[in-house]
Amino acid sequence: MNAITDLARALQDAPAELSSSSLFGLPDQPAHERVLLASDEATGLKTILAVHSTARGPAFGGCRFWTYGDDQAALTDALRLAQGMSLKNALADLPFGGGKAVILKPAGDFDRAALFTAFGRAVQSLNGAYITAEDVGTTTADMRVVQQNTPFVSGIPRDGAFGGDPSPKTAWGVFVSIEAGVKLHLKRESLAGVRVALQGLGAVGWHLAEFLHMAGAKLVVADVDAAKVARAQEKFGAVAVGIHEILSADVDVLAPCALGAVLNAQTVPQVRARLIAGAANNQLATVQDGDALHARGVMYLPDYLVNAGGIISVAREYRNEGEETAVMVEVTKIAERVAELLERVALSTGGTPARVADAWARSKLVRPAV
Repeated sequence: MNAITDLARALQDAPAELSSSSLFGLPDQPAHERVLLASDEATGLKTILAVHSTARGPAFGGCRFWTYGDDQAALTDALRLAQGMSLKNALADLPFGGGKAVILKPAGDFDRAALFTAFGRAVQSLNGAYITAEDVGTTTADMRVVQQNTPFVSGIPRDGAFGGDPSPKTAWGVFVSIEAGVKLHLKRESLAGVRVALQGLGAVGWHLAEFLHMAGAKLVVADVDAAKVARAQEKFGAVAVGIHEILSADVDVLAPCALGAVLNAQTVPQVRARLIAGAANNQLATVQDGDALHARGVMYLPDYLVNAGGIISVAREYRNEGEETAVMVEVTKIAERVAELLERVALSTGGTPARVADAWARSKLVRPAV
């Protein structure tokens, strides 16, 4: 078993409760509005497009291209990601609902352009109920192919106009959230000397590492790609640890930037950081894991609050109202919502950040008055 397969299986298999979703939605949750299963024999496409909510507008969320253990794992991931996008877009006050697509990566050789052409047709079949963009495993080049088959796509560079890869904006939102959390929870005025563990050095994780390094943070890193780890050691003076050790690293801040459900019944007791804020979606396996973190004095900043920079970027691009400076200002305001969340938690009766943020976001999932 290679390292990538090992990590993927570890992240998918650890929380057994994640396998109990149905075709229509997640356990103990209202059904998703729409779930499309689409396949194309000629290209090998197998995709799930999950529309959680269109209460605030068309469902908006990226497309993940990944190797799943089975179809059920892919479905659960799509459903969880789509629900997370509803909460994310609501807290960011964007005029969009939540949706997500996952493509099951074909085994063996395949024609990537042909596969994303077929995916574009699947997006088009929803007639604008879902708008796609990049996510784990997909690129701006993939979105250009999708764009040839549907206008309901974003995250594409445009000559003379705002747009393109949203990962730097996602990273910046996480960075300002960490800054806010360090100041408000750890009571430190700057990131200088603050120890941050980064799980994952992909597109977002690498940009986040750059921002943290420039602010004077001390980095501990892990990734399945040894070359990325070596580069981080050279460029940032980072300390490298194994992928199975990063969650329990002796640090001030933990930033999960890989896949979801890494904070679960097995890993939560091992966490030594006092603040968690990262770019990965659905970091908690269950809301009870958020309760457990809170009981241990660990401040968990919900992922859908802190990692909204990317969706803000592609949403503004899609509406043709984006401009670099204005979008960066909007993303920076995520720090203000972090401060508001901590205030809401303090005013609640025994509320945890995960539960308070969930209630706050769901209060915004309402259709505009006509």
